[in-house]
Amino acid sequence: MAASPVPGGGGAGAVHSSNASGFTFDSGLEIRTRSVEQTLLPLVSQITTLINHKDNTKKSDKTLQAIQRVGQAVNLAVGRFVKVGEAIANENWDLKEEINIACIEAKQAGETIASLTDVTKRSHLESDGQVTILTDKTGVVQAARLLLSSVTKVLLLADRVVIKQIVTSRNKILATMERLEKVNSFQEFVQIFSQFGNEMVEFAHLTGDRQNDLKDEKKKARMAVARAVLEKGTMMLLTASKTCLRHPSCESAHTNKEGVFDRMRVALEKVTEIVTDCRLSGETDSSSVSIFTGIKELKVTIEALRENVCFESKENLSAALEAVLEHVEDFTDSAYTSHEHRERILELSTQARTELQQLLSVWMQTQSRKTKSAAEELELTVLKISHSLDELRRELHCTAMQLAADLLKFHADHVVLKALKVTGVEGNLEALAEYACKLSEQKEQLVETCRLLRHISGTEPLEITCIHAEETFQVTGQQIISAAETLTLHPSSKIAKENLDVFCEAWESQMNDMATLLREISDVFEGRRGEKCDHLSLPKPTKNSANLKSLKPDKPDSEEQAKIAKLGLKLGLLSSDADCEIEKWEDEENEIVRHGRNMSRMAYSLYLFTRGEGPLKTSQDLIHFLEVFAAEGLKLTSSVQSFSKQLKDDDKLMLLLEINKLIPLCHQLQTITKTSLQSKVFLKVDKCITKIRSMMTLVVQLLSLCYKLLKKMENNRWGSATNKDSMDGQN
Repeated sequence: MAASPVPGGGGAGAVHSSNASGFTFDSGLEIRTRSVEQTLLPLVSQITTLINHKDNTKKSDKTLQAIQRVGQAVNLAVGRFVKVGEAIANENWDLKEEINIACIEAKQAGETIASLTDVTKRSHLESDGQVTILTDKTGVVQAARLLLSSVTKVLLLADRVVIKQIVTSRNKILATMERLEKVNSFQEFVQIFSQFGNEMVEFAHLTGDRQNDLKDEKKKARMAVARAVLEKGTMMLLTASKTCLRHPSCESAHTNKEGVFDRMRVALEKVTEIVTDCRLSGETDSSSVSIFTGIKELKVTIEALRENVCFESKENLSAALEAVLEHVEDFTDSAYTSHEHRERILELSTQARTELQQLLSVWMQTQSRKTKSAAEELELTVLKISHSLDELRRELHCTAMQLAADLLKFHADHVVLKALKVTGVEGNLEALAEYACKLSEQKEQLVETCRLLRHISGTEPLEITCIHAEETFQVTGQQIISAAETLTLHPSSKIAKENLDVFCEAWESQMNDMATLLREISDVFEGRRGEKCDHLSLPKPTKNSANLKSLKPDKPDSEEQAKIAKLGLKLGLLSSDADCEIEKWEDEENEIVRHGRNMSRMAYSLYLFTRGEGPLKTSQDLIHFLEVFAAEGLKLTSSVQSFSKQLKDDDKLMLLLEINKLIPLCHQLQTITKTSLQSKVFLKVDKCITKIRSMMTLVVQLLSLCYKLLKKMENNRWGSATNKDSMDGQN
């Protein structure tokens, strides 16, 4: 989230080699564990598919090779997993025995699967020259279950280790902060703050890794804002504490310092709450006060009436609408809402009430008449109230966005902050009171604007960012005033001036973050981006007035399903091959790696589809999937072409030849998506899977070739640099 900066870079690639903190546990172990897990679990799924395949036990040579390859791949992945697990066990003696037992079980399961799928050990020729294998399906099933069980145990134990490290680190910081609050001399403060700084760096690394591993976008957003508070709070704590030590009898300096300590403690507790998955007492869920969420849920309930799926009582539906309109009063009661916007919001609110009553009346009539005309009338009333709710949301969005944009523009020059700095240096107490009052007014405007933005933000992570902005303006505004008061009372104090500068910079930084937040909210509203989610979470099919019923999943017959499942198995293996190639790359943010990883994950999604699983359900899902996959393939070829410009002629030509094989396949796939899938759906699915298998084969080859050429290029550069140094030394 751009609007919520992450301390210390916060990435999984943040520094782990430094061990100055005294912690021997490398939090990168968790990331490597999950990386191996992602390789291992799909392979277990594939071996399950093989043993459950409704086919005779006689296999072709091609099938035998696939079976043996899966078994070996599972065993190799288990080996990597066990090494990571053992490393974690060696660093955590209290869990060592449990982790080692689980690792032994995993290793045994991997070896069993490899043995049971080994063609050379388990096969014998039949009279027709074919081979029989996997007669002991029960053994493979048991081994696969044991493997999944043991992997889960290791991951859960590793998770406990990470949580323990974060909580322990948090406790150390709290203890050090308590010492910092009581310090009385500069020398003692410098020593303790140095320790505090090291502890905060360690905490940033641990929580950064944890944030990247969180699957829940809401928790990830909450972690990001808590870490942002701690990052900025560290510098504030330094200058506020130094000012307090320099002017121990100054009440405003003590108020300023206490505000920093209080907010940092709250942020530390929030991090603990997130990693331990428990909510602080009295904290409410931000989504419960969002107008966007209320309208969204109300529309779902209303549309269910059309399908006769369920029926909420008249009172419940009316109460749901009134709950939404109660929050709408935040807009109509605001002194900053223009007269035109207020009148339009009130008009739309009244219209929504009227149309809901009409809808309920029509629905009751439809239940008794059951005629085509009654159904059409119900359809019309549903569309009318849905349109009114959409119009209300649009008006609220325009109101909040216009107010926020006007505020940012009006205060872009930070005139009040500059005046407070000048006032402080001049020691002018009368001017201080005037500008402090102006900053308070500005603060109240920004706080209320953030509250309105939260209602229309559109996603839970953005709601959390709005709440963070609201709290930051509220707290920082008061701290700026106390810091300015301290400087005004001690106008020649350099540390008091530095302290005011730090708090003013935090205010300006939050204003910049708010501008980014507005762009993100606008993108969500205009449909340019949704909740941050994996590319596998495809949008629902759009509805139109002609056919508003949900599209049903397409149902193939058993023969078609068996054929597609066979095609999908190879796709799953190719996805694993691509992941293995990607693991070789050191730079995970490389464009080639990123697009290759996306295509690999999507290929695995299609493999799940062939098994009747995963997010792909309907033909519309499939069309969207194919469009995205083809586009990702073209992005990969573009990245590889850019890379080829750095190569010598022979290497460049070899790479371009491979690219030229992939580009036509991408265009062919795009052509398929433009044809209707309504007839002979699974005939076209068959063709699509075959096409994507060919593309993934080329992707695996491209990833391997690009990696080799990259290493060759790096070695040549190193050799050239070494020779140059040698010649320079001789000269």
